[in-house]
Amino acid sequence: MIKKHLYILFLSVTTIFSACQTKDDVKVLRLGHSLDTKHPVHKAMVILGERLEEKSEGKLKVRIYPSAQLGGERECLELLQIGSLDITKVSAAVLENFIPEYKVFSVPYMFRDRAHAFSVFDSEIGEGLLLKGEKFRLRGLTFYDAGSRSFYMKENPINSPSDLVGKKIRVQKSNMAVAMVNDLGGSPTPISWGELYTALQQGVVDGAENNPPSFYTSKHYEVCKYYSLDEHTSVPDVLLIGLDTWNRLNDQERTWLKEATSQSTIAQRQLWADSEKESLAEVKKAGVQIIFPDKTPFEAQTKGILDLFKGDAEMTALIKAIKQQQ
Repeated sequence: MIKKHLYILFLSVTTIFSACQTKDDVKVLRLGHSLDTKHPVHKAMVILGERLEEKSEGKLKVRIYPSAQLGGERECLELLQIGSLDITKVSAAVLENFIPEYKVFSVPYMFRDRAHAFSVFDSEIGEGLLLKGEKFRLRGLTFYDAGSRSFYMKENPINSPSDLVGKKIRVQKSNMAVAMVNDLGGSPTPISWGELYTALQQGVVDGAENNPPSFYTSKHYEVCKYYSLDEHTSVPDVLLIGLDTWNRLNDQERTWLKEATSQSTIAQRQLWADSEKESLAEVKKAGVQIIFPDKTPFEAQTKGILDLFKGDAEMTALIKAIKQQQ
């Protein structure tokens, strides 16, 4: 596994040669991610590239490498840190390992609704979080909507927390996700996204949790026929630029990039909403039973997670600020 990881990293670096390539006064930003080209976040990145090229009159462009061509989220993060890739997208949960404050997004039922989440992402709170990664050579550009995560299962629907007792649930490599499934009585099992389909097929895990578009585009609905929309967390995707690349951009180029990113974020939210509707319709058509459980017992049973931050003044203040955000 280590050899495979190193091979991917080596291949990526030698393929890219150098990030932020310049030719004839044209800068090309390399953007690598692990999503399918049908995914709404990828489509938003395409819009980002189009808007950036328009604003810069062709002087600043984006070249996108989708579908894990340059590796998964962790590999792309590492390439960003060493300056061999310019931009990538990762789940906020992955950033918990670098930036402790990002754990706040994995606290169950942190947001009242989608409007509240957007308000936080677009506020000074969100801006501050985006800049927290600079010490790790990672600068956040924006939060892309990744909807709400819910449980999907092979053999049984989840109507209440008791239905999760003893069930092996795939989670991201996030301490908060592990704590949440533990509190609900399940057995959290971290497995990489690329290996999950096979793990579900073979019964390594009984189920997983994710948003509707990811459930659909991953084809996990072919294996899991029960999708319970408990919407326990709303963990955004984070668009990141390597600090080396950011420092090489002049003020005008940074302005172009910020404006293009902002426009892509607005477009992405609508793309996401459309994709959620389409995804739920398609998985239902494929025989998936959609369940709408009462969220109250799920929220009540996971409230203890907040106790993890009692001795952390900074996290306590952050949670309070988010709760008070209108």
